[in-house]
Amino acid sequence: MSETENAVGTLYLAATPIGNLEDMTYRAVRVLGEVDVIAAEDTRHTRGLLTHFGIHTPLVSYHEHNKDAAGPPLIERLLAGENIACVSDAGLPGIADPGADLARRAIAAGIPVTVLPGANAALTGLIASGLDTVRFSFVGFLPRTKDKRRDLLAEIRKHRETLIFYEAPHRLADSLKELAAGLGGSRPAVLCRELTKKYEEYRRGQLQELLDGLSDNEQRGEFVIIVGGCDTAAEDGIDEPAADELNANNPEAVKAAVAALTEQGMPEKEAMRQIARQTGLSRRDIYRMCIE
Repeated sequence: MSETENAVGTLYLAATPIGNLEDMTYRAVRVLGEVDVIAAEDTRHTRGLLTHFGIHTPLVSYHEHNKDAAGPPLIERLLAGENIACVSDAGLPGIADPGADLARRAIAAGIPVTVLPGANAALTGLIASGLDTVRFSFVGFLPRTKDKRRDLLAEIRKHRETLIFYEAPHRLADSLKELAAGLGGSRPAVLCRELTKKYEEYRRGQLQELLDGLSDNEQRGEFVIIVGGCDTAAEDGIDEPAADELNANNPEAVKAAVAALTEQGMPEKEAMRQIARQTGLSRRDIYRMCIE
């Protein structure tokens, strides 16, 4: 894959296996063996993959924590005519991955960007979920801070499309708990584990059921969580016409709305915040109405 002297190189975004090594495509194997260098999220992990396929291309480290420092030198190498492949530990680079940042830099510099399609955990889980595949949103990993997680779940609660999340094993239980509280414990969901590997598993049920049935031994491997979309405009327990009745002069309606949310598994404080956002009432006033 030679380039003429001083010609601009190409950035290849190459999919790698999400579990089974046979997920790798013939094209990706060929290109990874022909490029000048491979930018890898974890060089040790990728070296094992390359060894399996007999690929001896040099590796450089490129990940979330060094992308600002490692990105510009890679762009300079591309501008000098080298061809570079970017890979993540699993799946498509750029999906919940710093490969997206490198692609943006390359496009801004006028460098061609080519994708080598292949395995992707989000879509693999989605099409096997049995939930709606016509409309869906990839959410990825929930934010790290509690306030940002709460705000995100409040934002997407009424989305009609199927929602796709990623989660690490050590945070699975906490995330399921927050999803059940923020979206409603009765939401249909699928917990996808070890996709394309020997112990691939799909567990289906409502969010609260999946949380209640979780054991410590099952919290292993990487997870994709597929959650059904909102099936009505008022899944949060408040019918749209009734929302107008939620005001300071109707404390019983406010109390009933809070109770409806808590019955779905949402913590009482979060239920009060939800009603406050919808009505414009202060949380203090809602708290007062609930305890009277």
